[in-house]
Amino acid sequence: MIDSQSVKNTDTARDKGYDAGKKVSGIKRHIIVDTEGLPHGILVTTADKTDRQGALDTITLHKDSLQVVFQKVC
Repeated sequence: MIDSQSVKNTDTARDKGYDAGKKVSGIKRHIIVDTEGLPHGILVTTADKTDRQGALDTITLHKDSLQVVFQKVC
């Protein structure tokens, strides 16, 4: 499962974006977890990145470790 969470950031932060859907200025955490809730991939982006693009970037970044998880499950 992949989900994201927008988090407020300080006004002086160098990298931040605006999530218009949640009305949050800051960062967004994209996290891949298994069915037990254990994390297998994490990516932090600016909040203006879409959930879809963040999910694709997270999968691409953690592709090797996710293949190990899929081999153990299947």
